[in-house]
Amino acid sequence: MANSRSKAFDEVLNRAPMHMKTPEKRVSEYFGENTFHLDKMRECLTDEAYKIVKSAVEHGTPVDRTHADQIATAMKDWAISKGATHYTHWFQPLTGSTAEKHDGFFKPIGPGKAIERFEGDLLVQQEPDASSFPNGGIRNTFEARGYTAWDPTSPAFVIGKTLCIPTVFIAYTGEALDYKMPLLKALDRVEKAAKDVCHYFDKNVTSVGATLGWEQEYFLVDTALYNARPDLVMTGRALFGHSPAKGQQLDDHYFGSIPERATAFMREFEYESHLLGIPVTTRHNEVAPNQFECAPMFEEVNIANDHNLLLMDVMEKVARKHNFRVLLHEKPFAGINGSGKHNNWSLGTDTRVNLLQPGKNPKSNMQFLTFFVNTIKAIHDNADLLRASIASASNDHRLGANEAPPAIISVFIGTQLSKMLDDLEKSIKAGKMTPEDKTELKLSIGKIPQLLLDNTDRNRTSPFAFTGNKFEFRAVGSTANCAQAMTVLNTIVANQLIDFKKNVDAKIKKGDKKDEAILKELQVLIKDSKKIRFEGNGYSDEWVKEAEKRGLSNLKDTPRALDVWSRKETKNLFSGLDILSNIELEARHEIELENYIMKLQIEARVMGDLAKNHIMPVALEYQNILIKNVEGLMNVLGAKEGKEAARTQINFIKSISKHVNAMNDKTNLMIEERKKANAMEDLREKAYAYCDNVKSKFDDIRYHADKLEIMVDDEMWPLPKLRELLFTK
Repeated sequence: MANSRSKAFDEVLNRAPMHMKTPEKRVSEYFGENTFHLDKMRECLTDEAYKIVKSAVEHGTPVDRTHADQIATAMKDWAISKGATHYTHWFQPLTGSTAEKHDGFFKPIGPGKAIERFEGDLLVQQEPDASSFPNGGIRNTFEARGYTAWDPTSPAFVIGKTLCIPTVFIAYTGEALDYKMPLLKALDRVEKAAKDVCHYFDKNVTSVGATLGWEQEYFLVDTALYNARPDLVMTGRALFGHSPAKGQQLDDHYFGSIPERATAFMREFEYESHLLGIPVTTRHNEVAPNQFECAPMFEEVNIANDHNLLLMDVMEKVARKHNFRVLLHEKPFAGINGSGKHNNWSLGTDTRVNLLQPGKNPKSNMQFLTFFVNTIKAIHDNADLLRASIASASNDHRLGANEAPPAIISVFIGTQLSKMLDDLEKSIKAGKMTPEDKTELKLSIGKIPQLLLDNTDRNRTSPFAFTGNKFEFRAVGSTANCAQAMTVLNTIVANQLIDFKKNVDAKIKKGDKKDEAILKELQVLIKDSKKIRFEGNGYSDEWVKEAEKRGLSNLKDTPRALDVWSRKETKNLFSGLDILSNIELEARHEIELENYIMKLQIEARVMGDLAKNHIMPVALEYQNILIKNVEGLMNVLGAKEGKEAARTQINFIKSISKHVNAMNDKTNLMIEERKKANAMEDLREKAYAYCDNVKSKFDDIRYHADKLEIMVDDEMWPLPKLRELLFTK
């Protein structure tokens, strides 16, 4: 029987291998070649214009019209020299992906005449149609105006024949309609708050920047097999598929030799990434078959986030050239590990000090402890908000599935550091500290680097783990825009540092010495945040019970996690720091609920289509073949002897009927629940209905489909099987 699966395999078998022409140069010779970075600006701009744009990058000062024209002209000339014919404002609407509208560099100046044109106004601000992007009720459909505004802190780049200019995206009325604007505000607030606290230790610090190093996990699937799976095409994951006999149980894929075809793909997307200034340095096989990971060097958070979004786009484009499709879904295949995007975060000063890196003396370690403990306290006070920042329909499949951190937010710091914090909590006396107390504390604090040398193990079950000189937020999903999690993390840390400085200054005003005031406040924070620290197995049932005793939330699904956006304390936090207004928060809550509903709605529709139009018809067709076989045996051998000879076939016929009937009944039930949910007007109520009443039927339907898969003739089965998707090289 010819079906899409067999055609897909014909295409795979007839495919010629792809070979990429790798560059002769070293990476250092072409890295950032397609990026209009500051060094390139220095070459192209006047000294005055260069100083203006450098000040805009480093201090956020505005660029006036005259200098904007100079910068735009230089940027245009550079882009044209790279083969660019168009430009676009590259922005991050609340769809979760990037957006762009291309315009040509030319302007007609007479009959048959034109000039290349790109002026400061076009660089600094544009007006794309905002009506069709998610806005959460901020804009009416007929009110289409929105603005994109140049973000000079993130370098423009050329990809293909287009100059891409990173921008923010705002409504006509000023509200943020993207992920970048709140992130930039959060980074500004944490920079100011951290700098003020740094001045307790070093007056020479003039700026503090948050850094991010992401780790991108993904699957590769052959294009032909991908196209033969409507569920992969429409939802990004396999809604059906019996687990293969061999999956990841032998641990033979993890860090194994990378298949040649995958290596060719990696080399090309790394080359393209390096041209764009994305510092990708690491690649390896991940745990599951056909699963891989890449990771860059650390960068400033805003640039790192832009680079991650750009890299995902580059990966998709390069993969198609190699007859692959990249699956970024958090759980594309049941029964094997899904994909995450670990966010490694820290704070660094312009004096080249990592504030989460212990130093060589008690003073630098006091600084380390200050930022270390304040971060833990920020997580403790805002754990639900951090959980909401990584909530999505696709990430729900991964969190707490014994392959990723649980939905319960906790912090891992290691037993030695945990013991030290406990000792510090108990050691500071209520009154004035004696010289002996101070000496003892300094000696203890001075031991931190040695403690960390003996405490280098990691806890992969922890959502938020300290790993020696940074915190690793492991619960972020592989499809996510890092900006969401980074906006929340930097906001809550900024808020905590502001409170810390206020309380320390109050103690100093009352007569405490600076170090004494800092230590006393740290003691309070250590005590108040103790319940968020957990060193054990986050996958265990015991931890769920223990977390409940501690009063920690376990927000298992996205609709319940998203409720955090509407809490009064959340609104007070974001509006108080002028990062997101109440209107913007409400809009984001609505947008994320809509996104959740639509993704589950699509999955439900695809599942119903595959069940009724693909799987059940093939199962019944195979059943008819068995029936004819039984009838033939009975005609030849007689009823009694023929029935005995056809015993296996008869059992198969009965089993197929059982699973087809059950699958049909459960699919109909799911469709009815979907209709009920669709009739609901309240978004929150609808999201809960999809979660509790529609999604809950998926596994039951899949169970019967997967049983039919191992009964029906392999050549007749209409969908490429998981063993084929996962083990095709």
